[in-house]
Amino acid sequence: MKNIAILGSTGSIGQQALEVIENNPDKFSVEVLTAYNNFELLIAQAKKYHPNVVVIGNEEKYGIVQESLASENIKVYAGVEALNQVVEMGSIDLVLTAMVGFAGLNPTINAIKSGKHIALANKETLVVAGELVQRLAIVNKVNILPVDSEHSAIFQCLAGEYMNPVEKVILTCSGGPFHAFDEKLIASITPEQALKHPCWEMGSKITIDSATLMNKGFEVIEAKWLFDLKPEQIEVVVHCQSIIHSMVQFCDGSIKAQLGLPDMRLPIQYAFSFPERICNSYPRLNFTDFPSLTFSPPKPNIFRNLALAYEALQKGGNLACILNAANEIAVEAFLKKKISFPNIWEVNERLMQNSTFIQNPSLEDYMATDREARAHALEIVGILEQKH
Repeated sequence: MKNIAILGSTGSIGQQALEVIENNPDKFSVEVLTAYNNFELLIAQAKKYHPNVVVIGNEEKYGIVQESLASENIKVYAGVEALNQVVEMGSIDLVLTAMVGFAGLNPTINAIKSGKHIALANKETLVVAGELVQRLAIVNKVNILPVDSEHSAIFQCLAGEYMNPVEKVILTCSGGPFHAFDEKLIASITPEQALKHPCWEMGSKITIDSATLMNKGFEVIEAKWLFDLKPEQIEVVVHCQSIIHSMVQFCDGSIKAQLGLPDMRLPIQYAFSFPERICNSYPRLNFTDFPSLTFSPPKPNIFRNLALAYEALQKGGNLACILNAANEIAVEAFLKKKISFPNIWEVNERLMQNSTFIQNPSLEDYMATDREARAHALEIVGILEQKH
């Protein structure tokens, strides 16, 4: 029995993780649930799954959550510091980091320092501070198990192959809803259009990142740290059907691929159960339903975020932290219709060009970089909003 803490239980990944746990009550139990704002769903989840602890990040909602769970024998805490500390509980075996954005970094670091194995869905943790996080994982003998479908696919393809040289990994990309658009059409994209992903059901932030290819760019950076790769060993191909989740090409030229229907419960379950595979009743892939699987190159000249991610990966330091902070501000502004779709990568590029670069950042440097980049990004958004 693994006792699991879910950081971000009210999001898409968190909800599907609870479904995996519910389907396997003899293998997994819920020890901790956390959310930042969605107190109503957090309360409902707590009453259903009976965790030992819940944490609501927004301290203004603490009273409501505490009162609602007063008869449930569940400890209730609130605030960002509580989120950082709860992962240190001795009763936790595995921490699923499903929080969105930079907010997932500190809890993940604390969990690693406490010797907790990590099921990583918060890609920003490795994007922002991959070198630091991996170093801590090695020192504390902690496994970082990927939950992203692409990185889970690579992880599965590498099983039994760790002594064999990898030539490259191939990250597949749905292309989002606009992969066939030209620059004129892209300029007119609305938030409503961008939130309609053709394959995956995700939260608004990651859905927009998928549409701009920023999500794929972050996955490129994440793959470097998870699998100790050079930038030139990571290739991205657009695969609209989202059946092949990623591939590994070995030194002899042979390629392994992991396939399945688009269903995040599969990589979540694999991260929870590793190294075992456990049975489930999820829909199975029928090849006759997909007589044609297509592949094409991405368009980094149009979708600039992918090129920016490779640039951040090449230069290293705190540049990916700058890119992540800028992107979070830009996506929020786009969703609020303050800036256009192409303005998202314009904000990102301006920040990367004009922010203070630190080659060997400490954790404190990452924190300061994030604060400064967000403030600068807000200024740029204000300027672009006047033109929009």
